[in-house]
Amino acid sequence: MSTRNTIRFLRRGEIVELAHVPPIQTVLDYLRLDEKSRGTKEGCNEGDCGACTVAIGRLRHGRVVYEPVNACILLMGHLDGTELVTVDDLADNGELHPVQRAMVDTHGSQCGFCTPGFIMSLFTLYHAGAAPTRQQIADHIAGNLCRCTGYRPIIDAATASCTGHPADRWARGAKAAAKTLAALDDGSDVMVGSGESFIARPSNADALAALAARHPDATIVSGATDVGLWITKQLRQLPKIIMTGGVSSLHHIEDAAERISISAAATYAEAFESLGRIDPDVGEVLRRLGSTQVRASGTIGGNIANGSPIGDMPPVLIALGATLHLRYGERERQMPLEDFFIAYGRQDRSPGELVWRVDVPKLKANEAFRAYKISKRFDQDISAVMSAFRLTLDGRRVASARIAFGGMAATPKRAAQTELALAGAALDDEATWTAAIAALAQDYQPIADMRASAAYRMEVAQGLLRKALLEIAGAAADTRVTGQRMAVA
Repeated sequence: MSTRNTIRFLRRGEIVELAHVPPIQTVLDYLRLDEKSRGTKEGCNEGDCGACTVAIGRLRHGRVVYEPVNACILLMGHLDGTELVTVDDLADNGELHPVQRAMVDTHGSQCGFCTPGFIMSLFTLYHAGAAPTRQQIADHIAGNLCRCTGYRPIIDAATASCTGHPADRWARGAKAAAKTLAALDDGSDVMVGSGESFIARPSNADALAALAARHPDATIVSGATDVGLWITKQLRQLPKIIMTGGVSSLHHIEDAAERISISAAATYAEAFESLGRIDPDVGEVLRRLGSTQVRASGTIGGNIANGSPIGDMPPVLIALGATLHLRYGERERQMPLEDFFIAYGRQDRSPGELVWRVDVPKLKANEAFRAYKISKRFDQDISAVMSAFRLTLDGRRVASARIAFGGMAATPKRAAQTELALAGAALDDEATWTAAIAALAQDYQPIADMRASAAYRMEVAQGLLRKALLEIAGAAADTRVTGQRMAVA
């Protein structure tokens, strides 16, 4: 297997090849400081406000697909083999792009600082291939924050311009771009730097595992939606970065009869459809997880590997009974996902060992599932409490339960005492739920922080368990303010 010591990407119709790239250089810094393309703005510098949004084009199934990403936390190594499009590129011979013209016509900009990010999010929606609904537009721009215009004229701009029939120069040049991106995918491993400081992007699974074993001190990066903040907010120096995204097999998702297997580099966007079919609440959690930009970059494997006690997916996967696979060199092992999380900041993973795959069982006919995310803001916010419930039913009684919470302990954690107390409870007799609801206080001793007090977390957790039981029992009262459960298509 050949090794290339450059990063190559498509930019404004030309191939850019860079041999000297600091491992922690972000795309935003490259654009503003090196390329001097300053239409892309720096706002929060943590992937939250969307002002720095750019579009990344990737070749998928023979066509170029454009996704919005946050340039402030995207590393230069992520660009290898892609096309980079920014707001500076959109006007064509002095004529505004259709999404830019629509923003002007609908008065969608006031101070204008957030506008480049909105434009680039709408650019990707313009190329999505179908006219979006108002809700789809709102979901798509949930990662772009505006403090002065308000969203109605911006949504109007999206409705006017994103008709499902792109006719800009990217649409006209789609075949040429696809051909170029196919040529950039030369099967080479990428190693830019020296043995002491490098960006590595292996091209196959064996090379990735071997490299991680040789460099157990390296930082493993998938989407960098968390690692990017280590760089921009904690100012960490990360001299060795090994990226997983170049391994095509690690993007594989197998949707089998009884389970879904998700490889570690599969993004939330790639796994969205398969996971959403398990249950409507899984899809609702994913819809609210980060933003379109975050879901296009972030990975489920990365969310597991960083071991955050407030990660959204681990409680859902634990409640569903997921199995985690890890790899070190040529050796693989597996464990129940809940056993991976040992303590705050500690996981059952040795240096150089990689999160490799997660197997997620599908629900059986006699199983019911609910999941709820509680946060101060509906969109693009970190959970105060994340809950997931899977009940196995014997008629109208609970035969067994799997319950997991995030934000209630130092790790994502099952509610063992609550599960025991719930066994045998009758769906039609709320008095039989009381012991299980009270048992949550034995399972968790939540902390107080900026998101919620300990007392609030416990009260919410108990209320969510009761809510899940009410819904599964078929309560006539409406238990949802937003995110109504819809039948899976």
